[in-house]
Amino acid sequence: MPEASSSCPPDRRPDRRPDRQTVPTAACAGLPPKAVFSKKVKEAAPVLRACTRCAVRRDCERIVAPADNGFDGVCGGRLYRSGRPVEIPAHLLPALPGTHAPRGGSLA
Repeated sequence: MPEASSSCPPDRRPDRRPDRQTVPTAACAGLPPKAVFSKKVKEAAPVLRACTRCAVRRDCERIVAPADNGFDGVCGGRLYRSGRPVEIPAHLLPALPGTHAPRGGSLA
């Protein structure tokens, strides 16, 4: 089986390994690592948009567990810095038809 893309947030917990079927199906699989692991909202915007249509978003949060390991980057539709969700100003969130952007850095 081919290796998973290096752009998806990797499993940072030694007791958990990503399901080999989950990582390649993530919407962020083809996006640049610089955007996936960015601490900056504008750089992470393409990844945040990808999360809105990702079928494995909940698995991503479970596998990466950002708060448990001080994760920096996008995981599960949120931007994290040192494992804490970043508040994203509403004007920087991607507009989704018929929805309102939630507060707290999430597109979930």
